[in-house]
Amino acid sequence: MADEDIRRYSAAEIEKMIAAGDYVPTSPDAPEIELDEDFWRNAKIVMPKSAKEAISLRVDQDILAWFRNQGRGYQSRMNAVLRAYVESQRTSADRQR
Repeated sequence: MADEDIRRYSAAEIEKMIAAGDYVPTSPDAPEIELDEDFWRNAKIVMPKSAKEAISLRVDQDILAWFRNQGRGYQSRMNAVLRAYVESQRTSADRQR
């Protein structure tokens, strides 16, 4: 897979695409691939580029409840929201330079 095949969208961008009916999680013409025993025998575990650190964080009860109600992986989603905020701040700081 080439780097140009990988696109990154913020949660806000995806929400806009869904609202407009433009969101397709997988290309409709994507080929179906059967993963045989050779694939799994040669598969390698790839660890995330950035390690996560366990912390204690105080958040409002209603915010935590909302994320928990989204289901499994709520802490990862909270991290994604924080990351999107940081990246947007970096982008706006770059524009001001």
